[in-house]
Amino acid sequence: MSQLEHLRDEHIKGRISRREFTGRAAALGATAATITSLVGTVEAYAQETPKKGGSMKVGIAGGSTTDSINPTTYTDSAMVFTSFAIFNSLVENGPDNKSIPELATSWEPKPGAVEWVLNLRKGIQFSNGKEFDADDAIYSLNLHRGESKSGNAASMKAVKEIKKLDKYQIAIILDSGDADFPYILSDYHMHMVPNEYKDWATGVGTGAFVIEKFEPGVRTLLKRNKNYWKAGRGHLDEVEMLVINDENARVNALISGQVQSIDRATPKLIGLLKKAPGISVVQAPGGWHSVMSMRLDTPPFDKLEVRQAMKHAMNRQQILTTLFSGFGSLGNDHPIPKGDPFYHSQLPQTPYDPDKARALFKKAGVTDYKIELSASEAAFNGAVDQGVLVQASAAKAGIKVDVKKVPADGFWSNVWLKAPFCESYWAGRPAATQMLAVAYKSDAPWNECA
Repeated sequence: MSQLEHLRDEHIKGRISRREFTGRAAALGATAATITSLVGTVEAYAQETPKKGGSMKVGIAGGSTTDSINPTTYTDSAMVFTSFAIFNSLVENGPDNKSIPELATSWEPKPGAVEWVLNLRKGIQFSNGKEFDADDAIYSLNLHRGESKSGNAASMKAVKEIKKLDKYQIAIILDSGDADFPYILSDYHMHMVPNEYKDWATGVGTGAFVIEKFEPGVRTLLKRNKNYWKAGRGHLDEVEMLVINDENARVNALISGQVQSIDRATPKLIGLLKKAPGISVVQAPGGWHSVMSMRLDTPPFDKLEVRQAMKHAMNRQQILTTLFSGFGSLGNDHPIPKGDPFYHSQLPQTPYDPDKARALFKKAGVTDYKIELSASEAAFNGAVDQGVLVQASAAKAGIKVDVKKVPADGFWSNVWLKAPFCESYWAGRPAATQMLAVAYKSDAPWNECA
């Protein structure tokens, strides 16, 4: 065996890092092409044969002291990440944005797509040893029905009845046909818990990990679930999720090696991260969009002209260029992304027009007004900066906007859905019908414009 082959095998076994392998291979006289080829072989091998064991620390944004393990309460990424580690749903949203089986092995709509029959996976155990069955599925789905405050309650209002057909089969009856219904079951709220389960301080699921320690807004320590049923996933022995809401602190934690992964790498720091040794930036298109919602039940936003004026007072292109470094496109008050077949490509773009904004505001007849925009980094990194940009562009239209900077902790409980003019975001949903039902339907609990 040559020295180069020995180095390759040591790298495959994890005994030396990629950086060390590259340096030592170069010292042996290997060309750049040879090194690249060998690194590719090692990485391909690693992807094919993952190793069990090890630990990982993750720095995540979107955490708060008000967080709960209860699936009906999730509003931001910290608990979404945690939930996918400890729970499974009946349906999973696959990499190609199509519904694939998870705890349901299959589903079949009856003609008209009003009634759906789901066959459940057999022999799956919760982390407390209980076997998953139809009673668990029905209880878990009903958590999001009726007077539930779940973010998926609006979509579940279409469900008229859920019936147990046998131990491993249920039927869901809708009030009207919906060919996209499986997407609703893949929503990040729709996790399966044991029947009558209410101990939300712990969290019993069928996922890859179990909760060892849960400190809301601070950290979550996860241990591997010995009863986990999915092949090819859940290899780590331990995962520690650290809530790091501050963007710079999160990035510094990654660069310094305090954590091995972070989320919400903002565009302005992408260049820095790409230059840092040993760090990979994963980028994928999605339906994420920032929001500035005006409540229609609160003056002066109850006047159409005021809302129109504010839209023309926002320099969207400046926000996209300055705040997002061009990563993205102009959403134009349309929450459906370009990759969706129902994207409205013919919708005219609302231009930045200070003169038109001034005229519309004057037409509204509002003389005694206060435009206060509530903004918090809890919504997304750069939300406060976006507010400042709107403040400046609106000033050119003669519209005074005060930016109220709100603390991240408690934002989703105390400010969102309450402040008359508020910044937030949506991560998008797999189906257009689901996105509209969750946030824009008139009776949706999360309809930010009331």
